Amino acid sequence: MPEIDFEKRIFDELVHIKAELSKIREHMVDVDTILTEDERHIVKESFEHEKEGKLVSLSDFKKEIGL
Repeated sequence: MPEIDFEKRIFDELVHIKAELSKIREHMVDVDTILTEDERHIVKESFEHEKEGKLVSLSDFKKEIGL
């Protein structure tokens, strides 16, 4: 009988841990969505270049470098 109680306690604890992990996952931040200051600057410059018409398409760039 004590063995059954022990197994039930382990099972209950695992259920609790699983629920806690689920809560943690819901509130985790995706690190790929966080920009550094340098990355922010690059994005800002990119938008400025787009407005000024300075961007080159990838296919045009590949042609320029002979790919």
